Amino acid sequence: MESLVIRGNAFTVQDKYHVQYLADCLVCIDSDGWIERVLVPEDKDYERVLIAARQHHQLRELAEGEYLLPGFIDLHVHAPQWPQAGLALDRPLADWLNVYTFPLEARFNDRVFARKVYKDFVRTLLAHGTTTAMMFGTIHVDANMVLVDECRQQGLRGYVGQVTMDNPDQTPDYYRDHSAEEALAASEQFIQRVQASPDPDDLVTPVITPRFVPSCTDEALAGLGQLAAKYDLPIQSHVSESNWESQYAIDRFGMHDAEVLDHFGLLTARAVMAHGTQLTDGDMQLLRQQQTAIAHCPISNIYFGNGVLPVHRLLKMGNKVGLGSDISGGYTPSLYHNIRQAVKSSRMLTDGVDSKRPVEQRGVANSQITAATAFYLATAGGAHALHLAAGRIAVGCRADLQVVRAHQMWGKPSTADTFERLMYQTEAADIKGVYVNGHLVYEN
Repeated sequence: MESLVIRGNAFTVQDKYHVQYLADCLVCIDSDGWIERVLVPEDKDYERVLIAARQHHQLRELAEGEYLLPGFIDLHVHAPQWPQAGLALDRPLADWLNVYTFPLEARFNDRVFARKVYKDFVRTLLAHGTTTAMMFGTIHVDANMVLVDECRQQGLRGYVGQVTMDNPDQTPDYYRDHSAEEALAASEQFIQRVQASPDPDDLVTPVITPRFVPSCTDEALAGLGQLAAKYDLPIQSHVSESNWESQYAIDRFGMHDAEVLDHFGLLTARAVMAHGTQLTDGDMQLLRQQQTAIAHCPISNIYFGNGVLPVHRLLKMGNKVGLGSDISGGYTPSLYHNIRQAVKSSRMLTDGVDSKRPVEQRGVANSQITAATAFYLATAGGAHALHLAAGRIAVGCRADLQVVRAHQMWGKPSTADTFERLMYQTEAADIKGVYVNGHLVYEN
């Protein structure tokens, strides 16, 4: 029996390259937060379900100009970096980390500070249409539990990681795990605390989180791979994010960081690796073979990635790819902004950027993606990466949804035009409601 029926026009993913439009549909949500039926006016039960929902006060009818979309899935977020979003992006990566990022993250040993930041950040994610986020925490178990609590209280589906960083050569004295043993014990403690605490809506999942290869000792990397296997958990980290990171792994291990992560059991079908702008053909094939997903962070990559991820090629190869905001390497939590940048970056990769070179030598042909593909990354692509039944308006999916108001369009626009306008012009002020598990968790 439905507990909520939403009536209105909807856009959802058809496949990696196409969007489906559902006109005046009824999205029927059961009491456990699953989409039970999606009816269109031609279906025989449509009028009966509509009348019953109205009589039982279970109907939400979208206003004219409003559209129902799947909630967005952000595959790569540094939650404690929210206070510095938009700061120091013109600085080299080493300065950005050591002058801004590490001192900020060290402050999360204060749970009061953590509560203030995470309360605001979780609400901000929801306000931008994000219903699921895969998040790095800090090295502080108690602060990470505050983030878990905020996800549960506010209704965000959260994948939360206890960060491991124990390599004294690459991490500061004031902010690191002081041994691999200490780091692994903290990770296991966090896992057990999350799993032991009440979560009736099944919202939060603990995640194994080596910060990245440079920040971890061999012992920590090996131990985290064993923890991931022991508890059958997702893994998140960075892979080939920049020229520096890629070269660091080669200098230390004599192999690329994708191979290093695989060696330590950290490339699995439940792993999500961010960035990948320096991946080789062999790295891409290894990620596909291990069914490890890539979190494409197009805004962040402009500042720190030293390249553009070849999204179109990866999808054609069969790799799993989703979208990430990478707060705060990315300055905005909005996946709408990242959808736009994903399209723009793909066009720049196609056309090239050095006009002094001959046209045929400038870019990488056939690298462009459309707004439809970027929408796939932000929804079904992210869900696929997380093995999550979400990211689509379809029977058997979680009712993780957003209600969006379109900007004024003149004349009689096509559905394709309306969809593109939504992708390119939607801001937080246009998001009128957000549902997770069928619960209204944000309303504007």
